[in-house]
Amino acid sequence: MADNSENVLNHISFIMDGNGRWAKKRLMPREFGHKQGAKKFREIVQYCLHDKGIKYVSVYAFSTENWKRPDGEVKGILNLFVEYMNTCIKENDENKTRVRFLGNRSVFSEEIQAKMAETELVTSKYERTMGICINYGGRDEIVDAVNKLISEGKTHITADDITNNIYTGIMPPPDMIVRTGGEYRLSNYFMWQSAYSELFFTKTLWPDLTKKEVDELIEEYKSRQRNFGGVKNA
Repeated sequence: MADNSENVLNHISFIMDGNGRWAKKRLMPREFGHKQGAKKFREIVQYCLHDKGIKYVSVYAFSTENWKRPDGEVKGILNLFVEYMNTCIKENDENKTRVRFLGNRSVFSEEIQAKMAETELVTSKYERTMGICINYGGRDEIVDAVNKLISEGKTHITADDITNNIYTGIMPPPDMIVRTGGEYRLSNYFMWQSAYSELFFTKTLWPDLTKKEVDELIEEYKSRQRNFGGVKNA
């Protein structure tokens, strides 16, 4: 039997897919699905961080491509985002979670950018960390990191340079990435960080994801053998 004792789970990441289809199945508007998805997001993140003791959790909340969606849907998502930040600030002593926003925030209004900065500052005293990828694109992230390094005068760029300048910063690469909703792709998510992540795909729509299924996915992760390009016990 393979020795998988080194399969420590420090960072779990979720591609939260299926909110719109969940609502459609119930003959409800897509915005209703996003509201239910936001509730599930809070439940699953808190479960992973505080019940399961995982140090880092990240979620794919809104991609650079999601701006193509109907204006009403985008506005609804952004309203949920602001509502969530207000809750983080108000309940930070109860949640005990550090919040970091990963992505290009320059497209947001000054008010939203200020609220993002305030949320990160207020929650910065906590160790367990939640990364929210918003206006995030994996390719853009790498390009932004390279351009930043060039602007600083770098003429030779290493892998470590990029790792230290991408949005995730202090967060380690995800050990496992879970995509709900039945699609089998990463959709421009964590293109750099996912090089050796274990990938999991479930047909469960995001609002229907349960703690029990999360436990089952984590158990499967623990059963996998991670060689990182080498050979175990060579």
